[in-house]
Amino acid sequence: MRRALLQCHNVGAVCLRARRWRTGIYLGLLLTVVSVAPAVAKEQSARVIRYPEMGSEVDQRNDYFVQMLKLALGKTRGSEGDFQLEPVALNVPQGRILRMLSVGDQVDVLWSMTSRERERYLRPVRIPLTKGLTGYRLLIIRQMDADEFSDIQTAEQLAEQTAGQEEDWPDTQILRHNRLPVTTSGYLALFTMLHRERIDYIPRAMVEPWAELARRPELNLVVAPNLLLHYPSASYFFVQQDNEALAARLERGLEKALADGSFDRLFYGYSGHQIMFHRSNVHQRRILRLENPLLPEKTPLDRKALWWHPDDHDSETLGAEASGTVNGLQ
Repeated sequence: MRRALLQCHNVGAVCLRARRWRTGIYLGLLLTVVSVAPAVAKEQSARVIRYPEMGSEVDQRNDYFVQMLKLALGKTRGSEGDFQLEPVALNVPQGRILRMLSVGDQVDVLWSMTSRERERYLRPVRIPLTKGLTGYRLLIIRQMDADEFSDIQTAEQLAEQTAGQEEDWPDTQILRHNRLPVTTSGYLALFTMLHRERIDYIPRAMVEPWAELARRPELNLVVAPNLLLHYPSASYFFVQQDNEALAARLERGLEKALADGSFDRLFYGYSGHQIMFHRSNVHQRRILRLENPLLPEKTPLDRKALWWHPDDHDSETLGAEASGTVNGLQ
């Protein structure tokens, strides 16, 4: 009897230890699930937003727009949730990327110059990302032609020269509308064409030519002295036509950035803009004004705070004083 009771006691102890062991495993699993769940939920709550990665070591034109995208989304993180930007490498013409965006293929947002056609099949966020700088164009020319371009006084005289553009850039149509001859090719090929005298100049947004020339010193190209083309224009964020939620979030974020000054701190503090304001000498340039037949009627031209004008500010001083840290980019 005593031996039976002892065996029963031993069995009970083993069973108790087994129950405790199983309970420990269950508790451990439960604690693991509880500790992992917030991280999983946080990761799942982050909205993935895809944008085209069109830059390269020799093409940094899009850095500013990526920073502005981060700024706008960061301003609405508290109310709209976290986000995760996902660059998508696309080595295709801009026109094709626009068509991809229109059907939600690989990209969710793109920045580009606006036009009536683009606003018909895409949804614009009507806040000019570069304050209208897109419409101010410096001319990249051959160094040996500098004196010839210095003598140009009118658009009619400029029409004796041939511009180089990409076919699907909106300003190609603008130049042709103003009876300025245009030859089209791929972006990178344009500089070689200019060097080989197949075209005479490349109109570039004010922020663009300085870095482009610095990367191609062997071509002996310069910015034409004294001249500046201008037509009213705006570069916006565009999303798919039915993606109202993302468009609204971007608009709210940009409006907040405008209100608290972080938009202007990025605009004037961006290194490419500082170089532009320092080197372009806009006040000393002859402005040739062109018509823009592509400009949509809803362009917010009456909101002066959204636009930059050569006579409005001492842009060089503003650029030098701009903060290096922009709210919303952390």
